[in-house]
Amino acid sequence: MDADDSRAPKGSLRKFLEHLSGAGKAIGVLTSGGDAQGMNAAVRAVVRMGIYVGAKVYFIYEGYQGMVDGGSNIAEADWESVSSILQVGGTIIGSARCQAFRTREGRLKAACNLLQRGITNLCVIGGDGSLTGANLFRKEWSGLLEELARNGQIDKEAVQKYAYLNVVGMVGSIDNDFCGTDMTIGTDSALHRIIEVVDAIMTTAQSHQRTFVLEVMGRHCGYLALVSALACGADWVFLPESPPEEGWEEQMCVKLSENRARKKRLNIIIVAEGAIDTQNKPITSEKIKELVVTQLGYDTRVTILGHVQRGGTPSAFDRILASRMGVEAVIALLEATPDTPACVVSLNGNHAVRLPLMECVQMTQDVQKAMDERRFQDAVRLRGRSFAGNLNTYKRLAIKLPDDQIPKTNCNVAVINVGAPAAGMNAAVRSAVRVGIADGHRMLAIYDGFDGFAKGQIKEIGWTDVGGWTGQGGSILGTKRVLPGKYLEEIATQMRTHSINALLIIGGFEAYLGLLELSAAREKHEEFCVPMVMVPATVSNNVPGSDFSIGADTALNTITDLLISDLDVASVLLVTCDRIKQSASGTKRRVFIIETMGGYCGYLANMGGLAAGADAAYIFEEPFDIRDLQSNVEHLTEKMKTTIQRGLVLRNESCSENYTTDFIYQLYSEEGKGVFDCRKNVLGHMQQGGAPSPFDRNFGTKISARAMEWITAKLKEARGRGKKFTTDDSICVLGISKRNVIFQPVAELKKQTDFEHRIPKEQWWLKLRPLMKILAKYKASYDVSDSGQLEHVQPWSV
Repeated sequence: MDADDSRAPKGSLRKFLEHLSGAGKAIGVLTSGGDAQGMNAAVRAVVRMGIYVGAKVYFIYEGYQGMVDGGSNIAEADWESVSSILQVGGTIIGSARCQAFRTREGRLKAACNLLQRGITNLCVIGGDGSLTGANLFRKEWSGLLEELARNGQIDKEAVQKYAYLNVVGMVGSIDNDFCGTDMTIGTDSALHRIIEVVDAIMTTAQSHQRTFVLEVMGRHCGYLALVSALACGADWVFLPESPPEEGWEEQMCVKLSENRARKKRLNIIIVAEGAIDTQNKPITSEKIKELVVTQLGYDTRVTILGHVQRGGTPSAFDRILASRMGVEAVIALLEATPDTPACVVSLNGNHAVRLPLMECVQMTQDVQKAMDERRFQDAVRLRGRSFAGNLNTYKRLAIKLPDDQIPKTNCNVAVINVGAPAAGMNAAVRSAVRVGIADGHRMLAIYDGFDGFAKGQIKEIGWTDVGGWTGQGGSILGTKRVLPGKYLEEIATQMRTHSINALLIIGGFEAYLGLLELSAAREKHEEFCVPMVMVPATVSNNVPGSDFSIGADTALNTITDLLISDLDVASVLLVTCDRIKQSASGTKRRVFIIETMGGYCGYLANMGGLAAGADAAYIFEEPFDIRDLQSNVEHLTEKMKTTIQRGLVLRNESCSENYTTDFIYQLYSEEGKGVFDCRKNVLGHMQQGGAPSPFDRNFGTKISARAMEWITAKLKEARGRGKKFTTDDSICVLGISKRNVIFQPVAELKKQTDFEHRIPKEQWWLKLRPLMKILAKYKASYDVSDSGQLEHVQPWSV
């Protein structure tokens, strides 16, 4: 890692510093409304990015109430004041509801308090109510200044100097109820809390054959309930946006009894707290319990999760999301002009974008209006493509039509896992099997990868066979790194014997190589002239054609979770980043050096470093030498002179042949002697294990369902014509690229691949690398060419 980025293009560095000069500017940051995990990461990013570009940054404690009260509630922040808050839930600067700010008199006081400190840039982290209030404040600003001048509280020079107020919002809400962004800060962490409870409840429910009704937050938005239902395979879900049809009581009881008849020992029903029927009457968890007990006689319990969903440590996703949004918010404030409307920083795919604040607020209010007027289809549409897609996928996977109502295609579709195990693989297999059966196919499971394929380890797999798979780690089908090349004859024979008409491969780089080998063998083996699609699943996130892979999010959470408490080299127990940092905060001057997996791909090390607040992350994609190591040691030595007396360094396992983890540990230990001591840990295969995160469960479920839809469409093309699939577009990798889910022919991806190092030639996350450096107080060149474009919100782009 280059401490001062001295080898970066000087032109880009100068452009960055000139473009984002915050000299003479003051930024106020506040959190308002309900708290959400990840708010502290956003505050940290705003403070450090603001200071980095030369601005003054002020904490506004207790939200708008602190702005109105002034005094010590508005205090200048420094670099150290946001140290060690990344892993802390809630908000360190407090949040409060403020009636006074709703009045002009209150806003007049707030304006006066801001002017005393020269603050004309506001970063507001909250929900739609908080952001609406900020926009009104901005609109009234010039009038408030004139009134303060008339009252003699400020002079005319101040009116001219502070003539306009810039406002940028970030949405902090666990409900994910704000239109214009794929995810709000705190939502992913809330899903972690819910799924942790659901996983725990499922074990006791199975023991006693119980039905559990779980009530989750979401007074006006069913996102948490819907995604939780997808992630755990719930039997039924109740949402405010999509009430059940008339007669739902009988339909639900039939569904529960059918599942019990299939020897399922438990039922899970998830209810959003704002669930309603088609007449807008509340559907409560107690009402559902009474119905199940009365109609079916099942032992039924209610669990209301409540504020547990707001608590705990933020997930890796929320830390990274909030950090990216915080940096983008500062850039937006510094680029703002008097004519720039208030904007909100949002997430679209894997891009941070800016949207007009009031457009987003208006659409959010339109959703509630549609529900109030019982226009529920409009409400789902306004929620956006992601919400509608989740709802459609849940319905397809949860409800099986009777066999005689499913038109048969007489096609056999096989599913195989290839490569190292990755959390979320089983969710992907479950989704593929159920969507395939719903589409009329006969589904076949191939066990133990291509090795098992060659040996004929192939069995039909049914709807109930994959019940309960979403929450299980590893690969139930079994997976191996063996490639098909030396077994082509045998695999072709098995394809012919089992009349396999299409193949879905779920796996990592070996799966990608295997797909290439099958593609090349089509000329010799016509059995391979069938639709084939690969879904990326690897903790390394190194498959060309997709920005994300199933399993990578779980691995990132494992890394950040392990970096919390004391890491003793002699200890048998491996714990991760936040725990390490907590231990270090109670241990004077200690640096932890952690090795992550990933092969030559530095995704885990880099993104883990951003999520955990690392001081350095060594990766293969960015070569480093002894000078860089020495510079990092000197940086940490200076850091130890402050109140921050802990350090964290991540190293990708294959970043350098010579600068090994042991070498770096010994170098840091020697050079830091008398200043800090060192500890090291190699996380190893722990990153592949454990239960999949909510993100990986849902990503695996949705992307695999999309793959099966593609297979069904291809087979429909060939129906009755005996068509052979020989074109490049019939053998693809399915992935997320920028903002879209796309199928890319594997033949086209070859030129985008570094086969020697098993990584894509271009990797999107490298653009985020400077953020980690900046937030760790290094000079870095940050490309802001994608910033500055204010987009408009569309219902189907949310």
